[in-house]
Amino acid sequence: MYPPVHPAYRTRRERFDECVVHYVDVLRTHWERHLQGMEFAVEDVPPSDPSPWEAHGVPMGRFFTGGRGQATRIVVYRRPIEARAQDADDVEQLIRDVIVEQVAYVLGRNPCDIDPNYEGQ
Repeated sequence: MYPPVHPAYRTRRERFDECVVHYVDVLRTHWERHLQGMEFAVEDVPPSDPSPWEAHGVPMGRFFTGGRGQATRIVVYRRPIEARAQDADDVEQLIRDVIVEQVAYVLGRNPCDIDPNYEGQ
């Protein structure tokens, strides 16, 4: 239907993944040493067993502590973010905020230290 160079050729999932990869690349330019060995992933939805501190709703992202040969991993959940977003710009903002919050938590920093443009949710 659409040629591969047309923006509509990509699926929502592909656009979401590209946004996550782009923002992680931006963060790595400023925090490369701190993010070394850290993995980032996208999943559609979180597992059905929420953590005790997630009683307030469906999480948009989580971090998993590394150990025993496993890297620390930050996972961004696509469907909860898309459900909360008003439009495509809002999806990008939420992706950025979720990644910043998770990285800040892992590094023990304030989200505004990670990204001065952080607006919070």
